[in-house]
Amino acid sequence: MNINNQNLAKLPCEQGQLVEITITDLTDSGDGVGRYGQKVIFVPDTVPGDRLVARLTVVKPKYAYGKLHQLLETSKYRIKPYCIVADKCGGCQWQHISYEYQLQVKQNQVIQALKRIGGLTLSAVDPTLASPAAFGYRNKATYPLSISTTGQVKAGYYQKGSHKVINLNQCPIQDERLNPLLKEVKQDITRQGWKIYDEQKHTGIVRHLSLRIGNNTGEILLTLVINGEEEKTKELLPGIEAQAQKWLENYSRLVGVCLNYNSKATNTIFGQQTVCVAGRLYLYEEFSGLKFQLTPDTFFQVNTKTAEKLMEVVIQELALNGREIIVDAYCGIGTFTLPIAKYLQQVGVPGRDSMEIAGEELLQGARKGLVIGIEVQPMAIKQAQLNAETNHLTNVIFHDGKVEDLLPELQVKPDVVLLDPPRKGCDRSVLETLLEILPERIVYISCKPPTLARDLKFLCSTGKYELSKVQPADFFPQTAHVECAAFLVRKKSK
Repeated sequence: MNINNQNLAKLPCEQGQLVEITITDLTDSGDGVGRYGQKVIFVPDTVPGDRLVARLTVVKPKYAYGKLHQLLETSKYRIKPYCIVADKCGGCQWQHISYEYQLQVKQNQVIQALKRIGGLTLSAVDPTLASPAAFGYRNKATYPLSISTTGQVKAGYYQKGSHKVINLNQCPIQDERLNPLLKEVKQDITRQGWKIYDEQKHTGIVRHLSLRIGNNTGEILLTLVINGEEEKTKELLPGIEAQAQKWLENYSRLVGVCLNYNSKATNTIFGQQTVCVAGRLYLYEEFSGLKFQLTPDTFFQVNTKTAEKLMEVVIQELALNGREIIVDAYCGIGTFTLPIAKYLQQVGVPGRDSMEIAGEELLQGARKGLVIGIEVQPMAIKQAQLNAETNHLTNVIFHDGKVEDLLPELQVKPDVVLLDPPRKGCDRSVLETLLEILPERIVYISCKPPTLARDLKFLCSTGKYELSKVQPADFFPQTAHVECAAFLVRKKSK
């Protein structure tokens, strides 16, 4: 339908009106940005270069949100989405944008955050590390479940802006080896007659279907998240043990069927307890030449290949001589800790649980190379220790606790501190401790450029550190998310 200019909204804007705009930018959340008069208009599913008509859905004094109504001119960066439900599913935002342009946008997101928030000027932020696979990269997918009008179990991501499940039989961003399970396990759950969870009423049993695969090993875990307690499993899921055995028999890559118990009325997916019904509770994955054990709820980068590429950049930039003392704050299960430890001389003593770094043997050994991992999640620390033992790495010590509490207590001075905090960034006290202990180098890995820029500003504004390199990396193709590694070097006193 062609829209006559006389039908387009005139200033001021009102909800429901049509406005003609040209998209000039993308937000950090993935929406297109245009202007109508002095008002900024945000429109999902658009690309810089699109000229379009948008219907306004929310109008505020200085900005408004709109919905794409008609494309008048198409951006050169716009492509046809690979997935048939890309315009509905909330799993991706950018399937309509060429991958090459996605990488450029993500680099610019980092540059703009460093400038606007950090007040930092760089000669260049490196081009974004491309994911080796723009599709099929996710090694883990967890789908909420619901019931169709015909009584069939649905699994998929929520529709954009809602909690309505968009049913999927395959997902182009998850590892394609998981697709058969996604389609067929839904059918098996339907046949079993297990009640599906209703989040509004907090009734029903099966909440989520979670699939995890070792990208390099091909081993798969299947986990059902259920609303209930372990002692009532047979009552809640009659026939689960026999069905789990059938799944193991039907899927050659499947190594374990697990149940996670979460009876809280919360948006948090996993509860505190996970048990194995058939097979084993973990899969093996290979990462940066090492063997890792992953359970259903283990945090591990969802894009194995890009994480390995970023790990290579970190190792290259550090140019280790093998005798450094390195602290890996927020270490998780040792995803970065253990690959770094490979490049250090071995201490010759096993890793220890205690926070105390005592004894001449260890302190002298530390000068041969030592990595100290700090992590607040006790179960992650146990897995990290197990992974270190599995790979025969003896120059690693892991500590259970908050970084802000444990970092000041270390009895050895680190040469390098690796930071990989959650999206909210580092606690201010952590940054203050770094300015006291003054490691020669800091590597800050971030999944949110604004909080990275904020923390880098604090460290660099003191004049004690300078930013030498920033490497964006695309862990999440087809989405607006970008990760990056920033490298800081201690300034030499004059």
